[in-house]
Amino acid sequence: MAEPERWQVSSDAAEVYETCFVPAIFEAWAGPVADAAGIRTGNRVLDVGCGTGVLAREALRRVGQEGQVIGLDLNEGMLAVAARAEPKIEWRQGDAASLPFKDASFDAVISQFALMYFPDGVASLRQMWRTLAPAGRLAVAVWAPIDRARGYQILVDIAARQCGSEATAVLAAPFVLGNPAELAKLFIDSGISGASVTLYEGSVRFPSIKEFIRIEVKGSPLADKLSDEEMETLATESERALSEFVVPSGEIIMPMDAHIVTASKR
Repeated sequence: MAEPERWQVSSDAAEVYETCFVPAIFEAWAGPVADAAGIRTGNRVLDVGCGTGVLAREALRRVGQEGQVIGLDLNEGMLAVAARAEPKIEWRQGDAASLPFKDASFDAVISQFALMYFPDGVASLRQMWRTLAPAGRLAVAVWAPIDRARGYQILVDIAARQCGSEATAVLAAPFVLGNPAELAKLFIDSGISGASVTLYEGSVRFPSIKEFIRIEVKGSPLADKLSDEEMETLATESERALSEFVVPSGEIIMPMDAHIVTASKR
């Protein structure tokens, strides 16, 4: 996958995403993103690039029975898993760059770790802003630079040596919007004034180094790309290189920070 926007996953990979990635990485960020959006009882909320819905589920808890949450994603496999996890949310298949909603439809528009995979980030942000009601709030999370996720930097370096450019591009793709100045400019170019970029510190936790490698591959487009031999080589070298992050329980805990960009519509 030479370009981040080509990221598509199978139904099996979507299941891996929900059962493995969500508890290891994404669940911890749902609260901070919802806080940044100021979601409260009765709000109408749109989650763009919702994946299997961890952020949308957090929004649903906050809006209560009087509110409404819609989760939109291009990937049908993700949406199928999301619908099984929480049928009370309206799950929609669609393109972030052409949202199927009227202007000013939502009190909060949120997106968690999806913007870097959109083919046209400017068009997608313009659409989010268009569908946001006056006095509404936008909150978008992206990963900080890869040097603030040192374990992933080590993994990308190993993949570059052992697995080639395609694997490297997939593993590095989450961090392409990590530069805060470039990220702020993306919002300005989208016509969103007054956006604020805030760095949040975080970490990821996996049961073991071996599971970390397995999950990263099986939950991505690499699932059908790497041979068993390449997988074994990647796992063996990673066991040595990532040993500093192993805690006494055998789990691996690594730093991984994020930017949350917020803006309020006048």
